[in-house]
Amino acid sequence: MAAPRASLCLVAPVWNRGTRGVRGLNRMVAPQGNQRKRRTLVQFLADHFYDVQALREYFLHKQALKVHQENRSVNSIKNRYGPYIAGAFSVLNQGGAVKFQGQEWIRPNGRGHFSLDFLKFQAVPVEAVDASGCTLNYSGLDNLLPLKELQSLWLQRCPHVDDWCLSHLHPLADSLQELSLAGCPRISERGLACLHHFQKLRKLDISDLPSVSNPGLTRILVEEMLPNCEVLGADWA
Repeated sequence: MAAPRASLCLVAPVWNRGTRGVRGLNRMVAPQGNQRKRRTLVQFLADHFYDVQALREYFLHKQALKVHQENRSVNSIKNRYGPYIAGAFSVLNQGGAVKFQGQEWIRPNGRGHFSLDFLKFQAVPVEAVDASGCTLNYSGLDNLLPLKELQSLWLQRCPHVDDWCLSHLHPLADSLQELSLAGCPRISERGLACLHHFQKLRKLDISDLPSVSNPGLTRILVEEMLPNCEVLGADWA
């Protein structure tokens, strides 16, 4: 008679042990015999829907914690070094880039490390932020709102930037001249309507927004809303 399969109740406590728990699960379901040795851990989990679901929920939970951690408040840095350094640090920490007035761009290296030389620019405003592809969300934007001299902001392909985020940007309306939202999957027409405050915008990129149902009409409306702004993307066709 074939050996009984491992009980599903063994899966739940495993995830509470961190990465060691994954290895522990691998040992618990280690195949026995020539035939079972050819079965992998993934194949075992595929036989049990609830096991796969637990694995998926575990990684989703880890991802959510990481996003929350990367968007945490930097008030302690702000209190010590000022708003420019705090805003720059929050962007660099997510893999983005910043440019202080009269300075070169500061970017992390391939390993995500960056020099702390920018700490000497406490009195130098940040004029440009490139957060393309970063995990910036509504909470994380709080670290950028004190950058009152910010002129350029790139949020291209930011997966967590949504309509609520655009409504949150209004404190930058007096300085922002260039804004890129290209490739943001959660931005719709409702969010773009919040940009009516940004009358100083001179360039706006709204290309490749999958949540915008009618790109051509949306571009026309945005151009009427911001008559002095060059609107890129969202072809009329």
